[in-house]
Amino acid sequence: MIKAGDDASVQEDQSDAANRRARGEFVRGVSGFRHAIGDRDFPAEPGRYHLFVALNCPWCHRVTLARGILGLRDSITMDVAFPNRTGEDDPAGPNLWEFRPDRVATLTGAPLPECTAETGTGQRYRLAKQIYRAEGSEEQSVPILYDKQSGHIVNNESADILRMLDANAEALGSSLTGGDRPDLYPDIADLRAEIDGLNELIYTAINNGAYKAGFSADQSVYATAFNAYFEALAHLEHRLSDGRPFLTGQTFTEADLRLFPTLYRHDPVYYVRMKLNGARILDYPHLWRWLCRVHALPGVAESGSLIHCRQGYFGRSWNGVVPLGPLKPMRYPQAYGHPELVD
Repeated sequence: MIKAGDDASVQEDQSDAANRRARGEFVRGVSGFRHAIGDRDFPAEPGRYHLFVALNCPWCHRVTLARGILGLRDSITMDVAFPNRTGEDDPAGPNLWEFRPDRVATLTGAPLPECTAETGTGQRYRLAKQIYRAEGSEEQSVPILYDKQSGHIVNNESADILRMLDANAEALGSSLTGGDRPDLYPDIADLRAEIDGLNELIYTAINNGAYKAGFSADQSVYATAFNAYFEALAHLEHRLSDGRPFLTGQTFTEADLRLFPTLYRHDPVYYVRMKLNGARILDYPHLWRWLCRVHALPGVAESGSLIHCRQGYFGRSWNGVVPLGPLKPMRYPQAYGHPELVD
């Protein structure tokens, strides 16, 4: 069993959460399933595990990135929910993730080809909520790591899932060998301490900070989150200014993976939707080149979708209209193939 403890890079402090929400603060809840691949009941075996995700969700994006970059796309199956949750007219209720590949996206006027039916449980459930109810749980979030053999949820905390995929990649059937497969959390004490420190900053100020800003109903709470977000970006921009390709130096690690989903969304989505209009990532030359560098790594580009992100974030706004830009200097994600845009 994985224990998060007081790890501020994994979950938010829950003290006085109800009153904080009542005052307009966004407070992220705690994931309830914290088993691990490698526990007695969940051995590391190829083909045994399944992921339920939504491609617009940045927490799911961590997991799809780990699956892609570690060479696990063939050995861990995956279902993709539609990026907008159910509406008020749904018989099961609103705000539920659903596996409905025929649902039409307002952005494209057609179904999204990445969306799937539910295939992991053998029950053809429509809703992620139903997967939890089969376990007696009231949760309804994604991602979910599921054991197809035992028919149970293993874990629904993205930070845990990406780390266990990394630790067990070979046993899980990675298509990559040795030096071709990144080691996201190397067993080097000083490097792990550095990654842990970066993870805490990235989670608190950037990953969760974007939601603190975008979903706040209080101006002062929003301002605090906004300022912390851009202070953290400035700190990371300075960190990369010495020419290092990745946050800890020459190798891609878990810290880079955890930063990527938020920065990938910033210019085309969060700048507007999360009210994070202080600057674009394009305005940070070193971060922009880092973003392009990570996007070019094998397994990264196909692990996310800005169409799903746009549909998911703007499609749940008050009128459901999805902005078509930005168009300058070029469309996204094509722009991520052009690090020279900041030169």
